[in-house]
Amino acid sequence: MEVIQRRARKKRHWFRTLFRIFLIVSILAMSGVVSLLLYTKAQGPPPLQVAQTTRYFGANDTVIGENRMGQNRYWVPMENISDDLIHATLSIEDRKFYQHYGFDFTRIGGAVVANVRSGSMAQGASTITQQYARNLYLGHDKTWQRKINEALYALRLEMNYSKKDILEGYLNTIYYGHGAYGIEAAALHYFDKNASELSLAEASMLAGIPKGPSYYSPLNDLERATNRQHLILQTMVTSGYITQTEADAAKAEPLVFVTDEEDATTSTGLYFQAVVKQTLMQEYGLDEEIIENGGLQIYTTLDPELQQLAEKWVEKELGPHEELQSALIAMDPKTGDVQALIGGRNYFESPFNRATQAKRHPGSVFKAFLYYAALEKGFTPASTLLSEPTTFSFDDGRVDYTPSNFGDRYAEDFITLVQAMALSDNIYAVKTHLYLGTNVLQETARRFGIHSPLHDLPSLALGASEVTLLELVTSYSAFANGGSTVEPRFIRKVVDQEGNVIINNEPEVNQEFDERLIYIMNDVMKAMFETNLDGYANGTGQSIAHIINRPVAGKSGTTDTDSWMIGYTPQLTAGVWVGPDTGDMNQSLHGQHAKRIWANFLEEALQDELKLAFHVPDGVKGVYINPNNGMLASEGCPAKRLTYFIEGTEPTETCPVHSEEEVEEMIDEQEHKKERFLDRFIKWFN
Repeated sequence: MEVIQRRARKKRHWFRTLFRIFLIVSILAMSGVVSLLLYTKAQGPPPLQVAQTTRYFGANDTVIGENRMGQNRYWVPMENISDDLIHATLSIEDRKFYQHYGFDFTRIGGAVVANVRSGSMAQGASTITQQYARNLYLGHDKTWQRKINEALYALRLEMNYSKKDILEGYLNTIYYGHGAYGIEAAALHYFDKNASELSLAEASMLAGIPKGPSYYSPLNDLERATNRQHLILQTMVTSGYITQTEADAAKAEPLVFVTDEEDATTSTGLYFQAVVKQTLMQEYGLDEEIIENGGLQIYTTLDPELQQLAEKWVEKELGPHEELQSALIAMDPKTGDVQALIGGRNYFESPFNRATQAKRHPGSVFKAFLYYAALEKGFTPASTLLSEPTTFSFDDGRVDYTPSNFGDRYAEDFITLVQAMALSDNIYAVKTHLYLGTNVLQETARRFGIHSPLHDLPSLALGASEVTLLELVTSYSAFANGGSTVEPRFIRKVVDQEGNVIINNEPEVNQEFDERLIYIMNDVMKAMFETNLDGYANGTGQSIAHIINRPVAGKSGTTDTDSWMIGYTPQLTAGVWVGPDTGDMNQSLHGQHAKRIWANFLEEALQDELKLAFHVPDGVKGVYINPNNGMLASEGCPAKRLTYFIEGTEPTETCPVHSEEEVEEMIDEQEHKKERFLDRFIKWFN
């Protein structure tokens, strides 16, 4: 009996010892768990920022370009993700997602047993939270160290974020293959749909890809991907998300995938996009990293169709002339919106932007500002000056300046302002410039929008100071819109990854100039396309007049190194530059390129638009004048032009009656000019 009692006491002793050990271990374990939880809580919420695709949108809100930084990813909220996709993902990846705190110990136990048996770490048991932690902070190496870090990050996520936040983050970061990160990028890549538009069949197909993005991609192996899709549909039935009937219907639904060719993202207007990026950094202070991979949605002013037209006509006109570069800008004159921009012939070969960065001598294009200033100072289109070889002295007679006309052709007589503009007479321009005072043109050009430094010299009248194409197109828009200055606008708004509008850029338009004088300048700048102003030279726009089929105005310009054409309608201002980056240009061979690019682009760009005339403001009056002498045209004048003046400043003296011999001689001369023009047209066309 005593032996039995000793044995019983011994058993109780061992029981108490084991219980104490168990109690101590439990306390230590609980303390460890509490300490771990306190530690993870003390660490605070881990950052959830991931690289996301920044997208550029055109004026019609279509995507014109993306900054992917190697990963194609668009963040969308849970509300914009198909419920079927969410349920399919939970069914196959983590059925107990809403019950656990970051770990599924049943799955972990099964994975441990399997790994011990195989002697490897092939089996995984990661929950959605663990996978999300790995996507955010860790690599995919299969080591115990990575597993421990994964667990710690998973705890931090669970303790600091809601289940909704974790699931949303997971669906926006998981890799779906072919460079698509996140469900929105995957839906667009595989089905050209938003994540909210996925059908049950499409959602179940996509949910199966993350387990092996290459292995289960339907674009790589449709049969294997379909087998996994069917498995997922059955798990959704088991989980109670869908019925068997719905699963069977989804299995039978044919899926149409986007091919790699269809999905290829093409960038439109690379020079334009570079300007947008530079503007965001310099004017709005955005960090380059945020622009590159911050998931921004940048809404621009670029019109993709106009951009394609611009690229087409530049390439078609310049063709094999590799020594030539070109730049083009098209702008809405009412708002300043830049709708097309070419900064060179190949962005990848030369990202230098010749439309916004290159400063060149504008030549006679600058005369538009000069003659507007002259109108403000009392000139009219009928004002006459003598066109003849002239040497000008300035700087108190210490410096001489002898400009010349193109081809050394002069009227050797008085000509009108409208004729001087049409024929681009340099003598008339320099005389006007010196008469007004050289500072007047400087100030007038700045009012129009020329911000580059301008030299206080007689040659400024002929464009001897360097400016950019963007400055010229912006400034000419004031003529097109009736006298309002505009600021060039590339960006409409910028939206961050959370949908907040962080930049909202409205047009800047200010009425600066007398709309009556602006209209008179428009009338004067239409003259370059007319033939009835010819005299000692031809109108500078006659080589392209046959292309134009609507009211237009503009001015061309040439230098030893440059060819320009800036012109406009009430709906569109466009400017073109052509020339070599360095060295002189053969004007006889290449001098018409800029004009032809401009004319063909403008005509095709507006082919579906109304043929609007420039608005005639109150206070101007049109009268027929003899454009050679500025007098009111008589019945016998063979050359007459309807020309506009501010009321009260129009000519009052009628042109003397011409003798029959003079009339016949003038008519013969006009016919001869028409024949010459026809010959030139046929030669050019051929």
